[in-house]
Amino acid sequence: MTLFRETSDVSVRPAVPGDEAAIVDIQVEAWRGAHGDLLAGALDVLDLDAMRAQWAAAVTAPPSGHRVLVACAGAAVVGFASVAPVPATRGGDAPGGLLLALEVAPPHQRAGHGSRLLAAAVDLLREDGADQLQTWVLDGDTARAQFLSGAGLGPDDTVRELASDTLPDGTARTVREHRWWATI
Repeated sequence: MTLFRETSDVSVRPAVPGDEAAIVDIQVEAWRGAHGDLLAGALDVLDLDAMRAQWAAAVTAPPSGHRVLVACAGAAVVGFASVAPVPATRGGDAPGGLLLALEVAPPHQRAGHGSRLLAAAVDLLREDGADQLQTWVLDGDTARAQFLSGAGLGPDDTVRELASDTLPDGTARTVREHRWWATI
């Protein structure tokens, strides 16, 4: 048995160029696992090259205050999170942060990667002066709701509907999301 290793077993680090392929693979795999029925058809027409290009830009040239983190098991990227600043909206409140994405590859879920990613994202937002975190959760995503609830976030009764373009089968979908938040 090796006592010391060159890399830690699990970690979170800023995303670097080249991580975008793993990020897209994880995102699509996680969406299929969590929302396969709800997003059926839409997931089949994703432009993976465009997604990789968008994540590459988010990693190498992000808009001001945006950050992308990855969770690693050894050297393998197994999850990611993305955050962005949110300007103050209520009189005198400090700015907040938006958790844009947090996904862990299904085989690596429930191993602490999501919690490490969320903690690192909150740390970055606090460093930037944020006093709250918000994110959106799809209707019926009980696993994400349980995860966020366990981390101290809760719904604030704000709901939005997102409509898709017409899918190849001629249908269009509308999904509902609920906003969750917490003071950080």
